[in-house]
Amino acid sequence: MSQSLSVINPNAKIADNVRIDPFSVIHEDVEIGEGTWIGSNVTIYPGARIGKNVRIFPGAVISAIPQDLKFGGEVTTAEIGDNTTIRECVTINRGTSDKMKTVVGKNCLIMAYVHVAHDCIIGDNCILANAVQMAGHVTVGDFAIIGGSSAIHQFASIGRHVMISGGSLVRKDVPPFTKAGREPLSYAGINSVGLRRREFNDEQVGEIQEIYRYVYLKGLNNQEALNQIEANIPKSAHRDEIVDFIRNSERGIMKG
Repeated sequence: MSQSLSVINPNAKIADNVRIDPFSVIHEDVEIGEGTWIGSNVTIYPGARIGKNVRIFPGAVISAIPQDLKFGGEVTTAEIGDNTTIRECVTINRGTSDKMKTVVGKNCLIMAYVHVAHDCIIGDNCILANAVQMAGHVTVGDFAIIGGSSAIHQFASIGRHVMISGGSLVRKDVPPFTKAGREPLSYAGINSVGLRRREFNDEQVGEIQEIYRYVYLKGLNNQEALNQIEANIPKSAHRDEIVDFIRNSERGIMKG
């Protein structure tokens, strides 16, 4: 482990082949997995659980206490999955008593100046472009892409395989497999290019398109759309994922 000119608490659990560049600070109750690189001027606070082969660029702050006045000092974590890249000046706060953890999944790219607030749960293979700002308790599904300078309202839910336009204000939930843009944030079709890149076949893409015709293009309210989908679209994993997401949405889904 390289640690010249850095300050590392002796109680931190750091794998032998971790590289830590100068002027970084690693506090107690930190775990860092094999092959990870910590750039210079990074601060890692108690509760950080960092996986293998993670890259953390200069200026990042991981596992600082939540920016939440209700936080009472409870012991919580901020978890970063294997092979994820955290770019310059990203801030990832640890959890509160709500979920007890903040999570960034595996194989993610978190670009410069992103803020991930307390109790956010980000899936695997996600991309958050520069300066995305996430309030607390946000959930993001696998393979989601969020454009730069977007702001995500607290408790919002973003489904799998979603693409959100840069500069978006995400006040409502964004159902899986969709594209979202405009102001207020609205349905802009399904993410067909992204789905095909991830080996969805034409039949699956067509099925998803047909489901969203009921949701957004037939003039139905959400309950009517769900009833029509379940009556007319054969049961499948993708159909049920969309139906369950809409049915369980607490903030309501974005408009058409």
